[in-house]
Amino acid sequence: MKRRSFLAALALPLGLARTSARALGETSRVEFVGLVLPGLEEARPLARARLAWAMRMRTSVETVLEPRALEATDPRLFDAPLLVLSGGAAFPLPPPPAIAALRRHLEAGGMLWVDDAATGDAAFDTSVRALLARVLPGRPLASVPTTHVLHHAFYLVPRATGRVAGPDSALGVTLDERLAVLYTQCDVTGALSRDAFGEYPFACVPGGESQREMAHRFAVNLAMYALCLDYKDDQVHVPFIMRRRPGR
Repeated sequence: MKRRSFLAALALPLGLARTSARALGETSRVEFVGLVLPGLEEARPLARARLAWAMRMRTSVETVLEPRALEATDPRLFDAPLLVLSGGAAFPLPPPPAIAALRRHLEAGGMLWVDDAATGDAAFDTSVRALLARVLPGRPLASVPTTHVLHHAFYLVPRATGRVAGPDSALGVTLDERLAVLYTQCDVTGALSRDAFGEYPFACVPGGESQREMAHRFAVNLAMYALCLDYKDDQVHVPFIMRRRPGR
């Protein structure tokens, strides 16, 4: 929560922050905002709401259950600690003001999660890499090791898990020893998506519902990391983590 307030404070030099104080309520809840880019349709629009619900049910984090999608230049973006971009097709680079706003958000402490819903579509991958090269020049994507705190931020999850198996590890961009960008290529948002009738429209292969559960756990870990960073990268948590290991 403090991290979210810090992001809003960083908007002050741009004149983006609101001037009025607000009481606790809906605006104090964490919102997983979708990042709107020109020419790119959100591939899994149901996933962010499902992640918000999972966080409420599985953790003590209060969330907005109907999260918005915002453009990069929208000042309300600074209220969101985690931006979500799910896509599956090529898209053009956004204009310079959007690039600058997204860079400021990430450098101020925000996090961007990019999920490849097409799972290996070369056109989407090329567009993502071009976008990140402009937003964070000189900061290449690199594999996120299994030892990273992301994999034990709440659950013990050995690898990024989504609707399909995907690569062995997710990719990320690190700023000041924290993950500012996470790029998953296994359609995590597809595994999360659930419609108004409670049905999951996309099958998880090859592992079925157990794979879907691991995808939910990975997404919860990701959200917890975006909120808390590396608070669990500390030996004091090891006994509690070990107790949750299978067979213990």
